[in-house]
Amino acid sequence: MDSSGLGVRRAVGFVAPALVLIGIFLVFPALWTLYIGITNYQLTGLAAANPQVVGLDNLAEAVRDPLFTNSLWLTALFVLFSAVIGQNVVGFLLAWLLRSVSPWLRRTTEGLVLLSWILPSTVVAFLWFAVLSRDTGTLGLLLGQPETSWLVQYPMTSLIIFNVWRGTAFSMLLYTSALAAVPPSQLETARLVGASGWQTVRDVVFPHIRGHVLTNTLLISLWTANDFTPFLLTSGGPNHQSEVLPVLIYRQALEGGQLGYASAMSMLLLLGNLAIALVYLRLLRRRA
Repeated sequence: MDSSGLGVRRAVGFVAPALVLIGIFLVFPALWTLYIGITNYQLTGLAAANPQVVGLDNLAEAVRDPLFTNSLWLTALFVLFSAVIGQNVVGFLLAWLLRSVSPWLRRTTEGLVLLSWILPSTVVAFLWFAVLSRDTGTLGLLLGQPETSWLVQYPMTSLIIFNVWRGTAFSMLLYTSALAAVPPSQLETARLVGASGWQTVRDVVFPHIRGHVLTNTLLISLWTANDFTPFLLTSGGPNHQSEVLPVLIYRQALEGGQLGYASAMSMLLLLGNLAIALVYLRLLRRRA
């Protein structure tokens, strides 16, 4: 049924440009990655000119590769502590606390948090590198430990704090919108009966925003799992201690020239993303 009255041809004409762009920049690269993931395709050499299909050998090799299992573990830690816990908690706390402050302070705080989110990754990485670097780093000078090289001695901790700082803005905006939908009468009733802040959040606020929490957790988890910004700060070092999966895939593909092997790792990362999405959909269905 054509409820808009445009007709089939006009409707197709409207969506055709978007479909073409999606096909060129999303569908084709995904299919190409799947194809070269089952080949021994390399950046240079004979395998670059004449790649051979190796089936699932690349996947089997990746599962046995200590570098891959190490990166998988680091990625899980990165997602858990910087996104699921860090951005979720800090974003909600900011949204909750900014409800009762003056408008100018709320707008100023929201603007500063948003600034960290909208700045280009290279600019933000350079600023944090200056803060965490050895000898002249701002953090070391403030703490009286100028010789501490934070990115070398505590690489994953530095990346987690960096990602929380940078990505909290989205969670804050989403929770600010969600909290606006909580009935004020219920919040007032909780205050009159003497409920604590935690009891109010648990028994009054959370039932209303549970769907928003699930949506936010899904999005920030997927973004963090595929984030390449850690490469700009640590390049996966030292000694692979901060080499999350996107960084490992990059290094295998462009530094090692193993495009087929790196594509197989990308396929495993994609399967992980799909698993996270399926868990989210299951939780959302149970809530409904």
